[in-house]
Amino acid sequence: MSAWQRVLTVWRGDILLRRVVKNSGYLFSSSTLSIFFNIIASVFSTRALDIFGFGVLGAVTAFAAVADKLLSFRIGELVIKYAGQAMAKGEKERAAAVFKTAALTELTVSLLSYLLIILMAPMAAQYFGKNAQLAPYFIFYGLIVPAGFMYETSSALLQISGHFRSQAILNLAQSVVTAGVVFYAYMVGAGLQMILSAYLIGKTISGVGFAWLALARANILFGKNWWRVSFKELPPLREFWGFAFSSNFSGTVNLFVRDSDILWINYLLSPTAGGYYKLAMAIINFMMMPVDPLIKTSFPEISRAIAEKAWDRVNKLLFRLTTISTGITFGFTVMLVLFGRWGVSLVYGAKFLPALEPALFLLVGYGIANIFFWNRPLMLAVGKPTFPLVVMLIAGLGKIGLSFWLVPIYGLNIQAALMSCYFVVTIGLIVWQGLRQVNLLRMQTNTL
Repeated sequence: MSAWQRVLTVWRGDILLRRVVKNSGYLFSSSTLSIFFNIIASVFSTRALDIFGFGVLGAVTAFAAVADKLLSFRIGELVIKYAGQAMAKGEKERAAAVFKTAALTELTVSLLSYLLIILMAPMAAQYFGKNAQLAPYFIFYGLIVPAGFMYETSSALLQISGHFRSQAILNLAQSVVTAGVVFYAYMVGAGLQMILSAYLIGKTISGVGFAWLALARANILFGKNWWRVSFKELPPLREFWGFAFSSNFSGTVNLFVRDSDILWINYLLSPTAGGYYKLAMAIINFMMMPVDPLIKTSFPEISRAIAEKAWDRVNKLLFRLTTISTGITFGFTVMLVLFGRWGVSLVYGAKFLPALEPALFLLVGYGIANIFFWNRPLMLAVGKPTFPLVVMLIAGLGKIGLSFWLVPIYGLNIQAALMSCYFVVTIGLIVWQGLRQVNLLRMQTNTL
């Protein structure tokens, strides 16, 4: 049997893999087109602002994202786990109660987060933008937080109900509009205000659109009076909110360790260095975009298979998803190593070549994260959210400490290298523990 025939045999026999890939197909098609428009936005925002302004843009956008996630409960994971499992068991009222609680929680948190942005904008402008007069920009762009008032809740409900096509359309619309406004800003010689407006408009389209779709979907899944369901239908409160706070603390660790790198670089070095790092991350994001749809579509399937104790199905799905993500990561790695210098010079200009070195350092860690993208969702699905948290916290504290010590001395590349080391250590340990937990659960099932 040829290799192609073996692939076809696996494809025809694995219903779960086909469902994940089919659902991912909508998002992947959107992501493929979005890559083109994201390149346009990245190129012309860089050219419109130059590298120093691009670093300031990175500080403004990163600060809003950090403030948004600081109080967030990663509510989407809560919805996927508890509402998804309830729907699989036919418990519609419990699923509706989870969705209702998550939506109200996310709305409240988004308003508190924006208040935090307003209060901290002067400090952020001084330390991360190196200019206190930039504070209004931080406040203006911070409007993305209330604009996405129930984005995570909505996205999670659409995922567990298999509603992926509309998500793909909205994601593409966001990319098209953002790229269009950025290109216009470049053509008319506009500055930071219009570039920020472009990203804010795109985020607003996504946030409001997802909320509208999810509310309409909730009416279909739970009935028109779903919002009246009692909170008494929730899972045991200690377990439910324990999972929420654990996820939130995990997200907080990621904020300071992973998502705040541009802020740390701007603070320790300069917005110019931050601009090169932001461009390096933009390059790496092109590798991650094709895999991102698999994250959204596989987590509900992994959670459902584990709830049904279908252990062989879980292992086969993880192996085959890893094979797909490895192929994507390897292909991007070859392209970046062979043609990265030529590509950056052609697309961004030769003066932006210093961004290539940190991109190559980041490629190692983010490549591991790309291949084993299912590491944390697997731990959540088996009910062990604390282990990733402890691992990320210990490794993250070490990374931050080394950053403050080494980055002012050795510069930008050491920050990228530390990030890669962080991913290699944490993901390696989480993958090992996740697979170990699956095997333990399998053994427990077999002994019953």
